[in-house]
Amino acid sequence: MSRRHFPLAKPLIGLWLLSLLSGCTWVQPPPEPPPQPSADLFDDELERHRFTLEKDADVIGANAMLVTRDGDNLPDIARHFGLGLQAINDANPAVDTWVPAPGSRVLLPTQWIVPDAPRQGIVVNLAAMRLFYFPKDKSNRQVRTYPVGIGREGWSTPTGEMSIDNKVAGPTWYVPDSVRKEHAEKGDPLPAAVPPGPENPLGAYALYLSRPKYLIHGTHKPYGVGLRVSHGCLRLYPENIERLFKEVPVKTPVHIVNQPYLLGQLGDQWYLEAHTPLEGTDAKNARKALKARLKQLAAKQRLTVDWKRVDAILEAADGVAEPIAQDATDPPTVEHPERFHGAPAPVAFEPGRWYVQVLDTPNEVLAQKLAAMVNHQGPPIPALVRTKGQERYQVLAGPFPAAEQAKRARDRIQMEFELASLHLVSPKETAEPARP
Repeated sequence: MSRRHFPLAKPLIGLWLLSLLSGCTWVQPPPEPPPQPSADLFDDELERHRFTLEKDADVIGANAMLVTRDGDNLPDIARHFGLGLQAINDANPAVDTWVPAPGSRVLLPTQWIVPDAPRQGIVVNLAAMRLFYFPKDKSNRQVRTYPVGIGREGWSTPTGEMSIDNKVAGPTWYVPDSVRKEHAEKGDPLPAAVPPGPENPLGAYALYLSRPKYLIHGTHKPYGVGLRVSHGCLRLYPENIERLFKEVPVKTPVHIVNQPYLLGQLGDQWYLEAHTPLEGTDAKNARKALKARLKQLAAKQRLTVDWKRVDAILEAADGVAEPIAQDATDPPTVEHPERFHGAPAPVAFEPGRWYVQVLDTPNEVLAQKLAAMVNHQGPPIPALVRTKGQERYQVLAGPFPAAEQAKRARDRIQMEFELASLHLVSPKETAEPARP
């Protein structure tokens, strides 16, 4: 599936993506006190971010399958299993992003081919929207890997060799004039600097690159990770940037590459991983070079290449690493977690509180999708679906303790989703709950 056909609920695709856009600029900030340390989120369930490369290998991880339950959505599944949103959508084009049918089999593309780059420091493959970190150790075979959000079209993340110039916990966002102008035109004026806190798009931690104006940082909009939504910086899930910040020293080398077609070996097997090429990529020559290398390997190692499979993988460009000399086996099914890490907490309707009515519709699935999309905004906006009368469904944002908070949420939703004027629901109107 092409990234140009990201399957968000239409016609809200562009509106939701617009809400994720934010820029960043590199200005050497003064020292600031770090935020309070959070609990270490990397328990046994999340240690899948850490791998050991086998000797002479290029492949880490293993693909898996998850069977969905009622209330699941792909953004929550992606974050829990260390995937970007685009990656899980590309691997599952037939699965609804926001309301997958219970019992759907979701492929988790958690096997990756390490990019063709020096295995030291940080390596980022823009085409895969993935970061690999090779910490210094005696074996030189340890690797951490995390999904990243990258620059959108017109604001592409640059490739090349850089290094970590500075690290800041609790960074201030110094807003570029171009971004202030963009937000002002949307009715969302920004100050010249945004201090640390929940409204800061840099999140809690930032690694400043030696190339001015570019950072590796966290985000207050986690579900933009794994999408092309930034003004050139690289953004990680909050839990991932926290771990990377702790482990990566200043002066660590950073290699940013753009490799849509990856070929790697694991044992006696060769794997191919293909992504939709970014704009400006010479995809035709890249494919030609890949096939030439495969022919050399076939002659040198007496490797039997399934050329139809190679063409199918290149055509699909779904980011799934697959063997090219034999049929792929069905990946194992993993246990469904009781709760996905980082997923918004469900909210219950509370009579006598303030709400924002986002939608009133007879379409239950549409209501569920929109509620999930509002729920995944950043900073968080709680939302729920409430049955109203005979087969009508309300999407309500809230509850809020006072009218002022409800108005701020209403204004954000109207701006970020480009919706018409939304109705503010008073405590008097919600005093008697509707049929559950």
